[in-house]
Formats: sequence, structure tokens, C-alpha cells
Amino acid sequence: MHAHLGDRLIVESPTTGVVRRDGEIIGLHHEDGTPPYDVRWSDTGDVTLVFPGPDAHIQQGGRQTSAQDTDAGTSGPEPARRPGDVGRRLAAERRRQGLDLEETARRARMSPQYLNYLETHASDPSLGTLLRLADALGTTLLALQGGDQERPPGQGQALLHPRLRELGEQECRALLSTHGVGRVSLTTAHGPVVFPVNYDVVDEAVVFRTAPGSGPAAAVGSDVAFEVDHVDDAMSQGWSVLVTGRARAVSDPDAVRRLDDRAHTVPWAGGGRALWVSIGIDRLTGRRIAPADDA
Repeated sequence: MHAHLGDRLIVESPTTGVVRRDGEIIGLHHEDGTPPYDVRWSDTGDVTLVFPGPDAHIQQGGRQTSAQDTDAGTSGPEPARRPGDVGRRLAAERRRQGLDLEETARRARMSPQYLNYLETHASDPSLGTLLRLADALGTTLLALQGGDQERPPGQGQALLHPRLRELGEQECRALLSTHGVGRVSLTTAHGPVVFPVNYDVVDEAVVFRTAPGSGPAAAVGSDVAFEVDHVDDAMSQGWSVLVTGRARAVSDPDAVRRLDDRAHTVPWAGGGRALWVSIGIDRLTGRRIAPADDA
């Protein structure tokens, strides 16, 4: 029998197959995933050390292995693991406070293996688990669940050792080309203004759709700045890319048709937005904030 953190241990009647008890494996005692296991039982929430008998099997991602299974062709490759948002927030808050896994787990009354699982896997921990972790980290349940994401980004604590570095042109182009929402900045008769727009990158230019006579349409014929960024509040890091160039209206019917066909998104603001504006990339710069030891 081999298990991973987060798998379920199911104990059932050997004669009727009726499930008598099940629980989540939250602790491993051997690197190869063999018994015994720390199991949090679903009926009581208690955690016990379990040596599975012949009436037990492991449920791994919809596949089951029994106590009689051996290494010969039963375990298969482990699926790729990616942390979920809760795990990333847990890890970030723990590191901000300078706590290791063992101390945080002790405060939260859980095994370090289970805490490591929560930080490194997409998971859905129980409300009780999140409350204990919030108390151990001196934060709130709302913050761990991401319920505070309506607030403006960047209000979290800074990294202990941040590093601000300039991005090269190739990296700037790669980040810019992800498309999404950016901000076009221009000067009007009423002063400088900034408009958020859905954009794409086509033929070495930033393009966006707007309505004739709208605020963003005033960019046509002017030198403008266009900025796109990403702020990761959970990790207190992010990047920004800035384009400066001249904006022009795309009037050729074939070019407009091609842009319509290649557009990744429809403008979120809705309504008739038939005017395509193209910003040539005359200058391209970018910056990234990351931990100082980041490669």
C-alpha cells in the first residue's frame, strides 16, 4: 500500500463492502508512502496513527489501492502538484513571520507533513483547520480565504528582502503579450487621464477596441503611454511593463477584420466598440519585485 498526503483511507466491511469509516491522510511516516499514516477521521475530526488492515484501501485521485497492493504496477506516476490560493497565502504569511513548518504546525495542532501538503497542493481544508492556522499565524480567516481581495492591491506586507530589477526587452514582450487589461495614459484638454482597456498585442503593436468619441478614442494621433502589470498580494511581489508610442486608428477594412478575428477577449464594458486603436511600441521597459534570492 502506498499513499500521498491528501489521499483518503477507507475502511469497509470485507463481506458487504459497506464503508465503515473514512478519513484524510494528513501525515506520512515513510518517504515511499507506506504505512503507518496519520489519519483525520471524517466522522469525528480526530487524528490517529493507523496501520491499515486487509479491510482498508487508499483512494488516490479516483483510483483505489488496497493493503495487499505491492510496488508492481500499482502506484503509477504521481500527478503534477500545484499549490492553491489558500496554500500560497499560508506559505507567504508563515515566511513573513519567520516561522518554519514545524513551529507553525505545532501552534496549529497539526502535523508538519499536513501543513506542507496544504502549502504545496491545491486543497480544500476544513473551516476548523483554517481557523487554527489563522490563529497560529495571527491573521484572519478572511485573509487566508482571499475574501479581502476586493481591497486595492498592494496593501499586504512587503517582502523581508525584496529585490527590484529592470526587465530586459524580451521578458517585457513576453509579459506584454499575455494580453488582458492594461491602462492607456494620454493628455486631454482637461489634463492627463488614464483609462483601463482590454488589449491584445498584434504585429508588434498594442491594440484595443473603443467607441468613437469615447475617452480612450482621444488617444488617436497622440503620443501615449500604455501600462500593464500584475500584483501578487499573497506573495508580495509583482511586475509592470510600460510602452510609449504613437496611437493611431486602424481604418483599413481588412486590418479591422483581422483584428476582430484574432481578438482574445470582448471589451468588458460592453456596448458598440468598433474603433480599433493601435499603439506602436517605440520604447519598452519593465520592472519586477521578487525575493532577493530569486534567480
